[in-house]
Amino acid sequence: MLGAMNERVAIMGATGHTGGFVAAELHRRGLTPVPCGRSTDLDRAFRGADAVINCAGPFASTADPVIGSAIGAGIPYLDVTAELEAVTDIFDRYAGAGIPIAPAAAFFGGLGDLLATAAMGRWPAAERLTIAYALSGWRPTPGTRATGRVSAERRGGRRIVYSGRRLRFRTREAPRTEWSFPAPIGSRPVVGEFTTADSATIPTHLDTPEIATYMSSNAVDDLHAADDSGPTAVDERGRSAQTFLVEVVASSEGTERRASAAGRDIYAVTAPLVVEAAVRVLSGEGDAAGVASVGARFEAKDFLHSLAPEHLTLE
Repeated sequence: MLGAMNERVAIMGATGHTGGFVAAELHRRGLTPVPCGRSTDLDRAFRGADAVINCAGPFASTADPVIGSAIGAGIPYLDVTAELEAVTDIFDRYAGAGIPIAPAAAFFGGLGDLLATAAMGRWPAAERLTIAYALSGWRPTPGTRATGRVSAERRGGRRIVYSGRRLRFRTREAPRTEWSFPAPIGSRPVVGEFTTADSATIPTHLDTPEIATYMSSNAVDDLHAADDSGPTAVDERGRSAQTFLVEVVASSEGTERRASAAGRDIYAVTAPLVVEAAVRVLSGEGDAAGVASVGARFEAKDFLHSLAPEHLTLE
């Protein structure tokens, strides 16, 4: 873990569920969080900041103005979006930006990207990448529900998959099958074609024509359930009892390479992911201008191991 430098980091959405975890993690790392709201004069606020982390969704609405102000202030921009469409928009619009931009540096997006990068290692290409998520349960935050509605509207109710080296729409019902996760989880029912932000970030720097995605069926059912109570804190850090395991399998010429990460609370673990990325960029590591994912900006294994064992258990 890199040392803190007492920089000031603006947080959009600091009063939200994930934003609160990010603010606490910045404090823990010795950085100063600067809360910003939707009514904040960003140009003025960012002039006194060294970086900005955007935790305010839907990112289809917030990303452009926040990135614009970050560019004006000349400071790095990171966000925690899980909106696949917002990620593709950022890569398309800001490729030539004069600041470092790292979208989806979160559980959905960043973690899968890092695991895929670690699994491929020195392979120049993979015939297929598979990303499988197992959640013990899922009580989505209001923010997750809101961004999900925005994405669904943008897709016209269709689903997105990465196949044939591009993102494609699907209208048929999502397939259901089984996936054998590492112990102690084992075989679980999963919903296929559960595409998240990592299917937008991975193809920008890893060579693969196919990305298959799976989510444990119980989590998908929870996501669509009527219960909108959100996560319930069970410890002094505000984490829920939810546990997760993410496995990535890289396949090429009959050979498979696997990488997995397990931990607790998908919202809480986003904080160390995005803050570690911010600390590294501020220290001069992975700080190239333009848009790049965390898997492209940093040495993936080193980054992941910096979060273990406190935040992640790695295989």
